[in-house]
Amino acid sequence: MPRLPARTESTSPNRCHFGRSVLNTQVGTLARGLLLLRDETAPPQTRGRRFPGGTMQREKQKYYSLAAIVVAAVLFGMVIAGGLDLTPPVVADRQPQPQPVMETIAVPDFAALADRGVPSVVSVTIKDVQDPADHSPRMPQDPFHEFFRGPQAPSDEPSVRRSAGSGFFISSDGELVTNYHVIEDADEIMIELADGLQFDAEVIGRDEATDLALLKISEPDRDFAYLALGDSETVRVGEWVMAVGNPLNMDHTVTVGVVSAKGRVLGLSREGTSFENYIQTDAAINLGNSGGPLGNTRGQVIASSTAINARGQNLGFAVPVDILRRILPQLRENGMVVRGFLGITVNNLDQNSAEAFGLSSRNGALVAEVSPGRAADKGGVKHGDIVIEIDGAAIEDTRELIDTVSAMPPGTDVELTVIRDGKQRKLTVELEARDAAGDAPLPEAEPSREDDTAERLGISVSRIDSQIRRMLGLEDEVEGVVITRVMPVSPAADEGLFRGDLILEANGEAIESVDELREIVSEVPDGGYLRLYVQRPQMGGRSFYAILKLED
Repeated sequence: MPRLPARTESTSPNRCHFGRSVLNTQVGTLARGLLLLRDETAPPQTRGRRFPGGTMQREKQKYYSLAAIVVAAVLFGMVIAGGLDLTPPVVADRQPQPQPVMETIAVPDFAALADRGVPSVVSVTIKDVQDPADHSPRMPQDPFHEFFRGPQAPSDEPSVRRSAGSGFFISSDGELVTNYHVIEDADEIMIELADGLQFDAEVIGRDEATDLALLKISEPDRDFAYLALGDSETVRVGEWVMAVGNPLNMDHTVTVGVVSAKGRVLGLSREGTSFENYIQTDAAINLGNSGGPLGNTRGQVIASSTAINARGQNLGFAVPVDILRRILPQLRENGMVVRGFLGITVNNLDQNSAEAFGLSSRNGALVAEVSPGRAADKGGVKHGDIVIEIDGAAIEDTRELIDTVSAMPPGTDVELTVIRDGKQRKLTVELEARDAAGDAPLPEAEPSREDDTAERLGISVSRIDSQIRRMLGLEDEVEGVVITRVMPVSPAADEGLFRGDLILEANGEAIESVDELREIVSEVPDGGYLRLYVQRPQMGGRSFYAILKLED
């Protein structure tokens, strides 16, 4: 029960002095009043005169009795009125005045961290002997990738390409980690320690999907300084981090910053974006930092530096160490990573897509595409299904689905709980082994003929004829309409649709003509959602859902 604040009484000397003055004044006034009262009550003939004998004694007794009554009455009134402090005052605690918050922020001892970390970081130099037949032109590297490979001039003689990156020891017996792209084409690998000693290394295992590789130096008589693996899952945005590496051949460079973000997807992997889960940092990462450690303030590795954004500053990305920890046993034992595979492409649910599918929650993974003849297809999974559980364990998003499935060995039977047409279904799927698949090349031309039939969407579409099939490399059985124009400010542009995308379904109905699309669009009320199932030939025929909110 809340308490009312106590009355605060002042005990200052000024108040005490004032109280005594008032009391003296009241007593003096009382004395004068009694004298006047005595004169008023005395007989007229005796006023101002002395009383002889007993008469005088009786008059005194009357006087003192009356005076006592008056004094008692006055004192009682003073007590009632609070004019006298007859008990010591009780002083309540004053409310404290707010004080400015002075907080001291402790900065980590980066010098001590560098002393411990630098000896465990190495320079990785590779030598790649290239055949003249391999000197074919290459597509420019993605601006996000790390990139120590300069262009090579054509020649009739074999050439030697040298490049460098970074790495770090994870055990005293010479195991070290670097990026896959650092040693991808290496014929020879040389490791240089912080003290300048050099050793040859061999590749123990590699995993292109996560851009990680495990190397080994065979020196049984030497113990190498190594770094402990931390926990990247519990790392928070804003925490201090330190990057160590060999940027631009400047060996063992130390930079510091903070964790800028987690869960970044950049599209660097040749297998797509499915395993990307980068930690972003503003610690300076430059060419040659690839494979070096990103550490926390406890001297533990939380990630392996792997990429930068060449168009910006302070935008570095690193592979979380939890991914490394999961695949290390397979790298050591098999030299590669074998993962369970469903054969589906999935998307996260946002508010619009959840409402479009009639869901009350955004939990789950939306199946955008099912690979024909693969595990999910054999198990009865269809595009448009929302996977909400695997073996009874809830699935919140695509990241959790991918991590759960890839952690299981091929041949495992899993029970998927999916939502289809608003109802839950149980499906049993036997996982297959995952294999890499590259993207199909971009078409050389874009369709140009337009039939403006979907202005409400902000696009123009055309039927798929033989010319468009040939230009986009489509099979004869592919039916739908092709987007020929996207208006810059439109629902379609907001959802990232492009010219050349194919619309195969609208709100669950197969589309075979422009008229069918127009009819379905006309049935969507103002503020309603249109659920388009789209295939993108430019990205190897990948399919996805685009959720458009339509306004009149």
